[in-house]
Amino acid sequence: MPLRAETVEALNTTEEQLTKVLTKDVQEIFSSMVGVEDIMYLPPQMDLTSHFTNCLTAMVGLAGSHSGLVSIHVPWPLALSFTSLMLGMEVTEIDDDVNDAMGEIANMIAGSFKQHFSKGGKDIQLSTPSVVNGSDYTVTSAGDVENITLKFATDQEWFMVSLSLED
Repeated sequence: MPLRAETVEALNTTEEQLTKVLTKDVQEIFSSMVGVEDIMYLPPQMDLTSHFTNCLTAMVGLAGSHSGLVSIHVPWPLALSFTSLMLGMEVTEIDDDVNDAMGEIANMIAGSFKQHFSKGGKDIQLSTPSVVNGSDYTVTSAGDVENITLKFATDQEWFMVSLSLED
């Protein structure tokens, strides 16, 4: 379910403004940490999926004044490319290096996102990143959770970043 009006009001923003700052966060992280300048935000679409094929999902939990999960869903070829760029060497198979790199990207995105939910984000703690990787899987949230999902594209492929907040 998308973010409720009460949630964005409590954050003293609009969903459009929040989307804009979260998009900027993702683009800045990929520019500075991965060296990818051409991350393009794709406007919301009704077909955003929670079912993934040949993908990797890295997740970081949020706990404190706001609780939830930040996740990044990346197709395998793009995960290999991002990892290769981060490490400065060619990576050709999904391994611990890829899991670590994608977990670190999720961690950086979560750390950046939490700044928008409280003064300096100090009242929100982050979990250790977790990574799921598979040829066919679905990611779902249990309970009453609000979501904002951003879809991005490079010249190679698309990927998604999701923010889920517990009520």
